[in-house]
Amino acid sequence: MLDDAQDLSFQPVDETAARILSGDAVAHYNKEGFVQPFDIFDAAEIATIRDYLDGLMRDMGPDGAYGINCYQARLSGLWDIATDRRILDLVEDIIGPDILCWASAILSKKAHDPKAVPWHQDASFWSLSPARTVTVWLAIDDADAENSAMRFIPGTHDKGAMKVQSTGENAVFHKETANVDELGEPFTNALKAGQISMHADMLVHGSLPNNSDRRRCGLTLRYCPPSVEITDPAWASGVEAILCRGDAGKWKTHPRPSNNDITKTQSPHVVGNN
Repeated sequence: MLDDAQDLSFQPVDETAARILSGDAVAHYNKEGFVQPFDIFDAAEIATIRDYLDGLMRDMGPDGAYGINCYQARLSGLWDIATDRRILDLVEDIIGPDILCWASAILSKKAHDPKAVPWHQDASFWSLSPARTVTVWLAIDDADAENSAMRFIPGTHDKGAMKVQSTGENAVFHKETANVDELGEPFTNALKAGQISMHADMLVHGSLPNNSDRRRCGLTLRYCPPSVEITDPAWASGVEAILCRGDAGKWKTHPRPSNNDITKTQSPHVVGNN
């Protein structure tokens, strides 16, 4: 539920402070609300990560495709991905040198999965303020229009909270951004396995049913600076942040876990689908 006290405005990134991102890339993020693609993991590395995530989903059983949320502080394998230097170097250019990862999710759409992720703005569902989270979407499989890659509505990240309406059937949640046809043409976030995109937390996005013969799996990692605050104490009890770089400020963070067996722990919180 939207909190009237939340600051959901967009703060443009200072391109003069960027170390890795080009000026054009920062300008694109500021104008459109996202930037992509970036090569992170090579073929061998992403194959290893894919095997690891496939194992987690198998261990979770029927809920594995949509139910592996916010284990970044509970599984050492996810911790290691979230704290990979190559990802953090890019994230730092967006949010600064102090980096927390407060959520993650494995989002796997099987071939011929009929579920759509309706158009939505992530930060309007979260009890965080100000809205300064950047979401990294790591392609575990090749993602394209055919197998339901995530789609963005460019330039919707700096418009504040938009009106919502009820969704139809076969949607993963019951509310969606209203009047999307008036917001511009969608951009398909096509990525090769091992690449990432980064998008702002108020950017309108979603995905269609997967009508193809190919799975589409991704890992989302949500990063924010410690200037962000949790506005709802009840919501805070389900957030297990990890400090990836720099100073955690007032945030409570968790050390790298020794456990890497998902059957020996459980998610503290469930937030978002893409």
